[in-house]
Amino acid sequence: MSIDHTKCDITGMVERHIMIAVDSSDNARRAVLFVGDFFGCYEGFKVTLLHIILEPEATFFRNSDERQKWLADRQEEAEKMMEAYRHILVDAGFPEDKINVRIDTMQAPSVGDCIIKEQEEMKCCTIVIGRRGISKKEEFIFGSTSNRIIHEAKKCAVLVIE
Repeated sequence: MSIDHTKCDITGMVERHIMIAVDSSDNARRAVLFVGDFFGCYEGFKVTLLHIILEPEATFFRNSDERQKWLADRQEEAEKMMEAYRHILVDAGFPEDKINVRIDTMQAPSVGDCIIKEQEEMKCCTIVIGRRGISKKEEFIFGSTSNRIIHEAKKCAVLVIE
């Protein structure tokens, strides 16, 4: 694999971009802790914490006020969660200016599709995701976000933390 020198800083060091796709689950928290433990003490890494709010169809809500309240509630919950995750990374050694927080509201068939789209746009070299705690039977019937990302993500590494 060759190094893309267009991403080098003035010291010649390549900055590696890690995207951690998170929700409020224990496995997502473990994914953040993993990245902090393994990469927090090294220079040259940038992290984006990504949380996707999947917006239901418009028919899910009785009116636009109900929709706005629903979105505002989800946004507030996500901001609190992301602040806690950001603190974990700072405590692990990541400089604050190397941690980005993204909360995106999207309408899409799956969270996995949204994560892959975001990875392609940001050109992250690694996706880190916590594995959802479902049984093999449920995973077979309903699918899984981590499984989808493993099979469909291109030009990046995928780390699934359980």
